[in-house]
Amino acid sequence: MNSQLARLLRIAQQPSRRIIGLMSGTSLDGLDVALCKLEGYGLETKLMLENFATVPYSNDVRQRIRQVFAGGSDGRVSLEYLTLLNPWLGLLHADMVLACLQEWQVPAAEVDLIASHGQTVYHAPLHQHQRPDFAINATLQLGDGDHVAVRTGIITLSDFRQKHIAAGGEGAPLAAYGDYLLLSSFEEERLLLNLGGIANFTYLPRRGQDDSTAFSTDTGPGNTLLDATVRAHRPSMAYDEDGRLAAAGQVHEGLLKTLLAHPFFAALLPKTTGPELFGTEYLRHAQEQSNTTHLGLEDLLATLTELSATSIAQAVIQAFGSQASLAVYASGGGAHNPSLQAALQRHLSHCRFSTTKQLGILPDAKEAILFAVLANEAVAGQPIVIGAGRQRVPAVTMGKISLPG
Repeated sequence: MNSQLARLLRIAQQPSRRIIGLMSGTSLDGLDVALCKLEGYGLETKLMLENFATVPYSNDVRQRIRQVFAGGSDGRVSLEYLTLLNPWLGLLHADMVLACLQEWQVPAAEVDLIASHGQTVYHAPLHQHQRPDFAINATLQLGDGDHVAVRTGIITLSDFRQKHIAAGGEGAPLAAYGDYLLLSSFEEERLLLNLGGIANFTYLPRRGQDDSTAFSTDTGPGNTLLDATVRAHRPSMAYDEDGRLAAAGQVHEGLLKTLLAHPFFAALLPKTTGPELFGTEYLRHAQEQSNTTHLGLEDLLATLTELSATSIAQAVIQAFGSQASLAVYASGGGAHNPSLQAALQRHLSHCRFSTTKQLGILPDAKEAILFAVLANEAVAGQPIVIGAGRQRVPAVTMGKISLPG
């Protein structure tokens, strides 16, 4: 037997595994690196977060990714550049992992697996691209897993979203799987709200009830438009820290109404989207339609914050009714935005809001942790079965395996 396959078999049979989860989201702020110890699999999974860091991207790295991100600024992408960026990002992520391990004084040989999400550069569900010549869902993540594995010497699982699509899903959001295994509860039904570049939530019924009612869905913009607007008006700033600029502005109801008129918001749940749809062109078009191109930065941010909160609330109400009384646990960058949190609480006044920290999951580390869980299931578990409810979550094992040698 190939020695690396024998090594993988031993890892699968161990009572526990040390897995590094990697996540680089649409906000392009950096690479989340979560070193996790996982025992068991399935609903018996036990996870301990040993170390976590967000390794910030330099302006050069952000600029390189933005040249192809969501189709690039002019809708054109160089195939040569895209081809080169894929291994380059893999090597960059590998070096970031090695730097974290050195800082944490953890030898690479003591890590069993890396679970690398990669960098999404284009998400194309059928409902969004609507091309009759390609009647399929598609998504593309860069950061080649072979390069991560060879550079670090650690078996790497990557490209998780492709199996979900191949089995009939849209490739996103994948949070339902990890949320279900780690965070479902016998005591309460839960809404796990991820406030990343794109906002999404996972609904978890009480454990032991009908699991087929569990589902995940995107709701629309989270931080993506907020951050892009700040960068356009204040190039020295990456985002609106603590939502202070938004708090100083006034919501423009005309612009908000125009933004919310997009058909995505009226589409049935579950659904997926990305910055390809909710980018600066979407905002520019809405401003022109509503005669609000004159709005100052503070008012724009106040309106976009209200857009994120309103679209999330509309999705929750669409799914559970206006009197929904759910325990909501937030994660992602938006969990640190008091303006966004206040707007959400105003719209969903019957819900109880907290963060995943209350559940023992560091909010900033949650997505990286969830990919570590998916890698653990791929190696030691079984296809994850949640049910055949409206989410249509296929029972699949996700992640392509790259061996170091």
